[in-house]
Parts: sequence; structure tokens; C-alpha cells
Amino acid sequence: MLVQTYSGSILGIDAHIITIETFITKGIQFAIVGLADSAIRESQQRIDSALKHNGLKIPRQSVTINMAPADLKKEGAGYDLALTIGILAADGKINDEKLSAYIILGELSLEGKLRPVKGVLPICIEAKRKGFKGVVLPKNNIREASLLKDFDIIGVNHFKDAIAFFNVKYAENRITNTPQSPLSFTKKTPLDFKDVKGQQKVKRAFEIAAAGHHNLIMIGPPGVGKTMLAKRLPSILPPLCEKQMIDSAKIHSIAGAMRKQDELYLPSFRSPHHTISDVALVGGGVYPKPGEISLAHHGILFLDELPEFKKSVLEVLRQPLEEHEIHLSRAKYSAHYPARFIFVASMNPCPCGYYNHPSKACTCNPFQIKKYVQKISGPLLDRIDLHVEVSPVETHLLFTKAIDERYTSKKISERITKAREIQRHRFKTMSTKTNAHLSGSQIESYCKIDTSCKKILQQVIEKLDLSARAYNKILKVARTIADLEESDSIVVQHLTEAIGFRSLDKGSWGD
Repeated sequence: MLVQTYSGSILGIDAHIITIETFITKGIQFAIVGLADSAIRESQQRIDSALKHNGLKIPRQSVTINMAPADLKKEGAGYDLALTIGILAADGKINDEKLSAYIILGELSLEGKLRPVKGVLPICIEAKRKGFKGVVLPKNNIREASLLKDFDIIGVNHFKDAIAFFNVKYAENRITNTPQSPLSFTKKTPLDFKDVKGQQKVKRAFEIAAAGHHNLIMIGPPGVGKTMLAKRLPSILPPLCEKQMIDSAKIHSIAGAMRKQDELYLPSFRSPHHTISDVALVGGGVYPKPGEISLAHHGILFLDELPEFKKSVLEVLRQPLEEHEIHLSRAKYSAHYPARFIFVASMNPCPCGYYNHPSKACTCNPFQIKKYVQKISGPLLDRIDLHVEVSPVETHLLFTKAIDERYTSKKISERITKAREIQRHRFKTMSTKTNAHLSGSQIESYCKIDTSCKKILQQVIEKLDLSARAYNKILKVARTIADLEESDSIVVQHLTEAIGFRSLDKGSWGD
């Protein structure tokens, strides 16, 4: 008897529906074909043990299983349940009426219990797009699958529960659809900019970065609050919209790092250690999976102590910072991952950390300082919109309990929301959503400056020998500053503030 069951596969962030054809006839063999990896071929032992443990068995006949499309590599143990249901249905032990309407996912233990699998959400999204009614999957995967509306989610703990759903005759308990509780969102984060003493200029830089989705780097000695400031950026960013939340959740689902339900609408904050490898940052590997830059999609990627990262790791950031996605081409596969994030970095001004410190002496010579700063290449710095120097906090501020109400996360967030609304209205007919992502022609249309501004900008470009990209970055930042001031046009004060956030272009270190 020939029976078809359906499961799913992931390549990059794209899901593919896999048709599993099971044919039982006379003979003695068990064969799985269709570019299945070793984990799938080993499923025979898991299925055999699970069935025997529960009073069933693989038919003592010729069992041939084809996984289509045959030219697509299939990997992992997530097909175990679909293979088991297919074998039992082909053996006449399961009614096959509902098999064509459901995707089946799940890894089997030797006693028949189900273990969760990765990539459930994108598979469910693709299944719904292809017209499937629902999915049968481990109960531990229900939470991420339930993000999809109008799609049946059948959560099971054991393969016998799946039999119960497809065929009442073999049921110990009738399985019903798992109720989906609607997601509620309340913006919660325990971190607040009001906890940071002083540093108004840096807080202003973070406000601009959040309002226009600009990249930012902080330069300052140890202990001045660089990391503390970066960790508070999510508290002022607008919550993700429904589409952004799903896009982000898909990537976390594939990586097996699904976030808690009350965090799904918050922009993700990723802060990898400086020992990270190229592949871990951009994604890929033998079994391709998203890297840190994709896990930060619609969120923040924070690299603390930037010069400590390997140069090869930093250089792979250049393309995703410009194009907002990463393309991977390997001998066995080609994949793409989204990477639209706010890049935030921090660094010391020199190896010892105290160059230009107001009270502590720097022990580095000019050559060491220059070598240290040059670990960050010019092309990478060119792609960072805001360079801000972080100075030590004045001692008396550490002891004051007074809070500057202008720079609490709540007040900053209110100003950012207004600026984002201005941009949303401005770009309502375009794919561009924020000032940082303006194209060259859009900069000419939306970042117009008068004669006085042009003269100032020309002088700055000539003096600092800025690139065309840096020129565009200044105009984009100036546009965001104008939006924060609710100004229709860019004026001199907006432009000069934007120019002031280009510290590393001034060549003041190591000279």
C-alpha cells in the first residue's frame, strides 16, 4: 500500500514542504531514499524501538520510503513522527483520510515520546501558504506554532497521541486542538536610561540612533558606562509590528532559540563575545543556521570592546551593514538570511584605555594607539553613522539622586515615537521605513539643505577628507535630528550636531 505524509525542511530561512511516500510490499528490506542524511537513516532504529515499546512493530515486509523533492537535502531527526505515521498508515493501522491536510513534525525517543524540533514556525507558515489545515507536533513546540493565526495546532506528547488524532480506533485519549491564547504585549524592560548618571550627550546619540535606525559606536575609557548605555537601547525602541515580530520569531525558531512570549514584540538584543567566529556571526556551517547578525534582525547587535574581535570577523560585517542581508554560497547549498539591525559598538581609545583621560595617565605610545585604533578599518567605520566620545562621569553626579526627566527611557521613547511617525508618513508609499535606509536618490529628495548648510558641509568634507558614504551618513543623521525637532527642513544646527557625531573621522588618535 502506498501512503503519503507531509513534513517540512529548512534551508536558510526558507521552509520547504517534504512529501514522504511510504510503500509496503512483499520482501524484507527497509530503505529511505531522497537525499536523507545519517540522522534520518538512523530513524529506523528509533521507530522500531518506539513501536516495540508500545506493542506495535515495523511490518516484516519491504518498506520503501521516498522523501520528495529528491534533490533537496533533508537533515535531522524531525521527520521521525511523519515517518512513523506513514509506516503505520501504509500497514493499514491508521486511517489516511486526514493525512493530506496536516504537516507532521517531531523527533522520537526510544520509548515513543516526542522531542521538540527547530524551525517549526517557518514550516507552519509555508504549510498554511500551501493550503494545509494544520500541524501535528510535540507539545513543547506549541508556543511558537501558535503565533500563526487560523491554523490548527495539534500538540502531542507521544506518537500514540498522534495515532489518536488520525485514527480514533487506536486512541487512548482523543486529541483536540490546542487552544491558542492571543498574544498580549506590554512594553517591559527593567533597564532605564534614568539609571545612567550624566552622559547627556551620549544619551542624545542613542536617541538619534533609535529614532532613525542609525548605527553607533562609543569611544571612552573603562568604567564610564558604555555597556550600561547599550543595554538600555531596547527600552527606547518602538515595539515590533506583527510582521516584524513574525520575521524575528522565524529566525529564532530556526536557531532553536525561541524567545519568551512576553518578549516577542521587544527588539532582540544580541551581544556576542569577542571570541566569536565568522560563521557564528554571519551564519552558515555544515548544517546551515542563522548567525548573530540575523538573530539581531529588527533589533540590536552590540559588539563590546570592538578592537578585540578578530579582523576577519569585523570585515564580514561590511556587506550586511550596507545591504541588510547576508548571502551564503557553499558547495552544497546557497542560503540568504535577513540582517536589518542597529549596530552598536564600544571601544577604548587606546590599549590601556586612558588616552585623553582627565585624571589618569595613558601608558601607551603613539604607535600603540594608532595600531589599536586601526584594528577598525576605514570601510567599517564609514558604515557607522554616529561616533560618540564617552567621558568619565563627574564625581558629584554619582552621589545625586536627582533624575533628569528629559532623559528617562519613557520621555526619550515618546520623542522617538513622534520621529518614527513622521518617517512612517514620509515613506508610506516606499519600502524604506527609516532615515538610515534612504537610498542615494531619496537622500537628494528628503535631505535637502540650504546654501549655508552646503558651505559648512563642503568645508568639513575637505578638512576631514570624508568619503561620499560619510557625506550621506551626515545628511541622514541631520534628517533624523530635524525629525526629532519636528522640523520640515534641515537647518544649520541640525547639520552641525550631525557633524559633531563623527569623532573617528577627525583623526585625533595616535597622531
